[in-house]
Amino acid sequence: MRSVICKCLMGCCLLMLSVEIVSAQRTAKPAKKRPPFKWVNKMPKGDFPGLQHKTFTSPSMKIPVGYCIYLPPQYHDAKQSSRRFPVVYYLHGGRPGSEVKSIRLTPLIDQAIRQGEVPPMIYVFVNGGEVSHYNYPQKKSMGEDVFVKELIPHVDATYRTIARRVGRGLEGFSQGGRGTTRIMFKHPHLFGSAAPGGAGHATEKKISENDGRESEALKFAAGYNTYDLARKYAVNPQPPLKILIHVGTKGFNYENNLAYMKFLDELKIPYQKLIVPDAPHSAMVIYQKQGLRIMKFHAENFRAAITAKP
Repeated sequence: MRSVICKCLMGCCLLMLSVEIVSAQRTAKPAKKRPPFKWVNKMPKGDFPGLQHKTFTSPSMKIPVGYCIYLPPQYHDAKQSSRRFPVVYYLHGGRPGSEVKSIRLTPLIDQAIRQGEVPPMIYVFVNGGEVSHYNYPQKKSMGEDVFVKELIPHVDATYRTIARRVGRGLEGFSQGGRGTTRIMFKHPHLFGSAAPGGAGHATEKKISENDGRESEALKFAAGYNTYDLARKYAVNPQPPLKILIHVGTKGFNYENNLAYMKFLDELKIPYQKLIVPDAPHSAMVIYQKQGLRIMKFHAENFRAAITAKP
């Protein structure tokens, strides 16, 4: 009798356990999957004044590549039809790339321009490729080259830009801050103004010190990081870069940005810094708090360069 009772109890326990497992499987939330990378992405719903989504055909890849472009109200004014405008290229954060990742900044940019707080500028939001803003031939994703060698010439040929260094700025946050820093030091002849924000320089330092390796699965070319490229630029800092490094005190990259600023001091590379109190790792929050300061930084550099005597 006892044997029968024990078997019944064991059976009930196993049944209850299996029910709990099945229930847990049904209620467990599936792990979030990273969206597949695409060179062309759809615009999300929302109010993005002055913003257009466009594509161009990449000469190297022979496929469409997406970008978003903000044109200020003055661009469409018939009385200013011959006027040319400076351009700020904005590099998004995160991986993989998407041209729509940072467009939430557009209303703040548009408001500052409409209210006359800064002169009109064009903003271009870039798709950084599968390994955001890096050239990474292993994945056939040459994000930097598509931007520098293809998108910039396309924009200059298509829109009324000031197609010279004096009228071209570079900005980005997080992964885009890393990209901005690498690209500004590698291509100083292209940009008269550069504002890297919230960049993960600790990771870049790791890459520098580990023969290009970011992780077991990700290895870049030797010297292709914010530390080695800054060292190379410091040997012959020409043309001189105008740099504004911005970061929030509550952001997880705050301390390593301070360390990177100290590194630039040691190299005697001049820069301005914008420390945003109580701002987390968020381009949006930083723009809400100090976006006008960043925009004015670009505008002042554009104005000074354009009006300077040859």
